[in-house]
Amino acid sequence: MISRFLLTILTILTIPQIQAKLMLGDDNEQKIFSMEECLINESEPKNINELPINIEADSLESINGETVTYNGNVVIVQGKKRIQADSVTLHQKDNIVIAEGNVHVSDGELKTVSSKVTNHLNTNFMFIENTKYSFLCQPGRGEAVNISKTEKTIYQIEDGFITSCSLNSNAWRIRSSKININPNKKEVTFYNPRFEIRNLPIFYLPLLTIPIGDTRKTGFLYPTVSYSSSNGFKTEVPIYWNLAPNYDLKTIFKYMQERDFQINSKFRYLSSFGSGSIDSEFFPNDKKYLNKRKRWGFQYKHNGIFQETWKFKVDYSKVGDITYFTDIDSSVGNRKDGQLTQETEVTYRSDNWDVSILVRDFQTLTENSTPYRLIPQFQFHYYTPALMKYLDFDLISHISRFDTDDEKKPSSIRIHIEPGFTIPIANTWGVWTTEARLLGTFYQEKNNSLANSNSEENIIRIIPELSTHASITFERDNKIFSGYTQTLEPQVQYLYVPKKEQSNIVKYDTALLQTDYYNFFSKRKFSSVDEIAGANKFSYSASSRFFDVFHKERLNISFGQVFYLEQNSEKSHNPNQNSAISNYSAWAIETNFNYDDYFFYHGGIQYDVDTNEVQLGNSTLEYRFNSGYLQTNYRYVSQNYIEKNLSYSEKQLSEIAKSGISQLGLFGQYQINSKWRTNVQYFYDLTTSQELEWLASLGYQSNCWYIGLTYSNQFRGWEDKNNWLINYPNLTPIYENNFSINFGITGFGTNIGSDSGIIGIDNADNTLKYARPFLLNN
Repeated sequence: MISRFLLTILTILTIPQIQAKLMLGDDNEQKIFSMEECLINESEPKNINELPINIEADSLESINGETVTYNGNVVIVQGKKRIQADSVTLHQKDNIVIAEGNVHVSDGELKTVSSKVTNHLNTNFMFIENTKYSFLCQPGRGEAVNISKTEKTIYQIEDGFITSCSLNSNAWRIRSSKININPNKKEVTFYNPRFEIRNLPIFYLPLLTIPIGDTRKTGFLYPTVSYSSSNGFKTEVPIYWNLAPNYDLKTIFKYMQERDFQINSKFRYLSSFGSGSIDSEFFPNDKKYLNKRKRWGFQYKHNGIFQETWKFKVDYSKVGDITYFTDIDSSVGNRKDGQLTQETEVTYRSDNWDVSILVRDFQTLTENSTPYRLIPQFQFHYYTPALMKYLDFDLISHISRFDTDDEKKPSSIRIHIEPGFTIPIANTWGVWTTEARLLGTFYQEKNNSLANSNSEENIIRIIPELSTHASITFERDNKIFSGYTQTLEPQVQYLYVPKKEQSNIVKYDTALLQTDYYNFFSKRKFSSVDEIAGANKFSYSASSRFFDVFHKERLNISFGQVFYLEQNSEKSHNPNQNSAISNYSAWAIETNFNYDDYFFYHGGIQYDVDTNEVQLGNSTLEYRFNSGYLQTNYRYVSQNYIEKNLSYSEKQLSEIAKSGISQLGLFGQYQINSKWRTNVQYFYDLTTSQELEWLASLGYQSNCWYIGLTYSNQFRGWEDKNNWLINYPNLTPIYENNFSINFGITGFGTNIGSDSGIIGIDNADNTLKYARPFLLNN
């Protein structure tokens, strides 16, 4: 971007070899622009010589065959180009034009002020002396001792600098002894460039080459500098490699005072099969953790659609040790539940069916964990939306092979076939859907234990499923709150799934889903098919919404419950719970509120009628104002709920949960003025009376530079973490305190150091993120 504007300085001053006319009070039909206007969107002929040249001056002196001199307030206008000078002289024999005395030139994108401009019309050589220039369409300016253009269209700037800071500000600039601009190669070369802050040199390079405009070129990108108590001073020097039009590479050399060198890279590509990237991180010698030394992280991602029918997806990541993410701030990997995902999927879609192949494995980030890998899964889905009038048909099927490194667990081949018929009936005020499905699953299990290495077991399970769901929407003008429209939306569902003994089936990729208001109308209790929970129940709920005169939803309230026709059918999943229970589930209530787009509330609660206690609860309150926002949120999970939904023993659960989960969070952001902003995040555990995490930052941003100060106190792990489950009540949490300073420059379409975040914690690697507090259908 910098070089494109430097190129403009030289091109706008060329005076074409055509007859100019003196305009002394004549009517000028050509549109005249101000020298301060940005005219980047104004059209102009490809051949600028087709435009007339208008010249105004106080006086004209001519020596026949020698010179023509315009004096006093000389103004030359041609299209978007405008030149002002005290004097302009045309030497007719040599065909040279010289403009002198306070020479101002503008082409609608850049304006220059110089003492003298010399233009050789025969050779297009031009020489500009003592030049100050400024960009008109974005922040940016500079100075140069002289600017010259040779007959080979090579432009040279001698002893010049460039900055995005405003006039009279020397916050930063890039100065170079010589700058060569080659429009044919679309590149600019800086000789001996140095970056200066308030005229003080910060770093120096012998040579720097950058592309012109939107072209790309191999070379150094801007470095960043920061400091933290964990890593000490940190410097990052990125290098961009323009390998081909459809793929490139970015390498970052990072030095941390407490850690030594780290090399990161990101390779990107684009092909007819989609786009992808390969990210890698490598620590040759991590001085902070001497027992680990060489450390690395890797991730390969690909997404693409081919010929509108094929879809490809790859997400493979791996790290050198299981504490990699605890010790190192890293961006690689798709982490979930203490595991790194490693999967590949290929899908083919047609109008009525699709088929896919999925391979999935994991790298566990905890000790003694051996999840099942899927190698592979073949899926086939067929759907006919209108087999008959009011009758839809679909077929879900897959064949999966599961394997594990745990010799005490069996491997298996699972075949699942699930046809279904649906009767959908709907109009503008209601929906009634009835569905019947048949779930057939076959397992061929092989025990890999040494004692039973030859044992095999075949399991066949066939379970029918029947459900019917109806909902109605009523609407009226609210009489209490005038100007508001209120809806009432009751719904009811009956679900029947016969109970069947399934304790002999291993849970390969199946986990218990959370039971809350949004799960009341789900037909499945588990995430996959290794367990199909029996059900004979009615789910019922009602919602009411309030819309203002602009049809914007301001309030909604929803509540629901499940009635089990068969006691103990699925109310209690914990086999150790022997207390009497009713046929009713917990009541669940959810509400969202938006008052005048500045006061927001979200709340949810799940109350168990059997134990007379709150199982789940969450509440978020947010106040927004012109300069920022304040938010407080709270979440609660009872100990009984945890025991019912996790598979640990009662003793272990009581140690982990103690009194359940009760946590408070605070967020705040305040724009002090146009340049200063501050952020705060704080999380506190009420059950253990311990701080979980807090961060605070203060940031300043001017028109050309910024600085961010951040302090954080973050949870990083537990002492004696190898035995944390047994010794949990006596463990001491480990925190890491960090103070970081990030600064950089802005302008010319790029932010130096912006990867660190201008303010600090907006992009911080904290575990709990800010979220909007409500979900309204606006």
